[in-house]
Amino acid sequence: MKIAVYHNLHSGGAKRTLCAITSRLGQQHAIDLYDLSCSDHKFCDLSEAVQQTYTYRFDPLPQLHRPFGRLNYGVRWWDLMRLERLHRQIAADIDSRGYDVVYVHPCQFAQTPGIIRYLRTPVLYHSREPLRAAHEPEVPRSYRVVRKTSKFLDRLDFLRSAFENKRSQIDRGNVLAATTLIANSYFTREAIYRIYGADARVVYHGIDSEKNRPLGLERENLVVAVGALTPLKGFDFIIRSLALVRAEVRPSLIVASNYQEAQEKQYCEDLARQSGVQVQFMNMVSDETLLELYNRAQVVACASILEPFGLVPLEAMACAAPVVAVAEGGLRESVVPGVTGYLVDRSPAEFGQAIARLVTDPALARRMGEAGRDLVLREWTWEKAVGKLNAHLEACAGARK
Repeated sequence: MKIAVYHNLHSGGAKRTLCAITSRLGQQHAIDLYDLSCSDHKFCDLSEAVQQTYTYRFDPLPQLHRPFGRLNYGVRWWDLMRLERLHRQIAADIDSRGYDVVYVHPCQFAQTPGIIRYLRTPVLYHSREPLRAAHEPEVPRSYRVVRKTSKFLDRLDFLRSAFENKRSQIDRGNVLAATTLIANSYFTREAIYRIYGADARVVYHGIDSEKNRPLGLERENLVVAVGALTPLKGFDFIIRSLALVRAEVRPSLIVASNYQEAQEKQYCEDLARQSGVQVQFMNMVSDETLLELYNRAQVVACASILEPFGLVPLEAMACAAPVVAVAEGGLRESVVPGVTGYLVDRSPAEFGQAIARLVTDPALARRMGEAGRDLVLREWTWEKAVGKLNAHLEACAGARK
C-alpha cells in the first residue's frame, strides 16, 4: 500500500510508539510523512523510516503576559483557525498524491487533528485518548487557587468559551469523520464511545524487547516513576505513599521526565521535603538513561490518573522490573496483579504497602520481574501489534469515507 502518515506530536510515549510502528510498516509499504514545523522532530526521528517527508510551516502565536493574560484564549483560538486553513491545504496535497490510506495521529493543539474531515482519501485515526481537558475535572492544586473575582471573570470570559468550544468542535467533528478508529486500550475504546458515540477497534502497543531488556545490574532500594511532570501523572500520590513506608526501609524515588511543569515540580519537591521522601527529578532523559533506571529500580511505580493505556508498565516489565500501579484506566490491561506486580486502589496506604512488600523481599521482586519479562516476550510483541494494525489499514483502504 501507499500510506500517508500525519502527526503533530510533541515528545512522549505517543511519538515513541509512532516511530516504532512507522519503522515496521515501512518494511512492507511505501510511506510518506506529513507533519508541522512545530512538531517534535528530534525525539524519535521518523525520517529514516519513510520515503518522503513533507513539513508544513506553522508557528503558534506568542503568549501574552500580564496584564493581557486573558487575551491568550483569543490567541489560541486564532491559532486553531490558522491551523484549520493549513490542514485544508495538507489534505488537498495528500489527496492529490494517490495514497491508499492516511494514518493519522493526534494533534498537540486540538487532540484530533482538523485534517481528517478535509480528506477524501480513507482515514484511519489512531486515538490515544479523548480530549480529556473537555471531559474531565482539573486535578486540584494549591497553586491553582484563584480569587472569587477571577472565577467570576472566567465565567464571563467569552474568549475562553470561544476557544474551548472551537477546540471541542474540531475534536468531535474529526473523530466522527474518520473512516476507521482504533484505540490503544479497551478503556480508551469505552471512553470514545461514551464521549463521541463512535466505535473503535483496539490495537495494543508492542514493546521492543531487545531495546528494553535486563542489563544484569544490581537492583537498588529505588522506586522509579516515568512520565511528563504534570498533575495527571500522580507523582505527588507516589510521594505520599512512600512517606507511609517505614523510614528504615523506605526507598528513594527517581522521577524521569521528558517535560516538566515548573509549578508541579516545585509542588512535588515541597511535598517530598515535608514528607521525608528522598526524590530526584530528572528531565529530558535519554533512552540509554531510562533503560538504566528501569534496571536499577526495585520497583517501577505508575499512578497516573485514568491513564489511557501507558507504555511505562510494559517497558518496566520488559526490563524485568516489577510494577506497582493504581487499578485505573489502561493500567489494568497490562499489569497482571500478583504475577508481574500489584494493582491497588488509589490509596497511599495500600500503594505504600505494595511497594514495601517488594523492596523488603528482593526474591519476590525478582520473580515478578522475570514473570513480567516472560509476559512481554509472549504477548506484547511488535509483530503482533503491527500485524493487527496492518489488517485494519488494509480494510480502511478498501473503504470510502
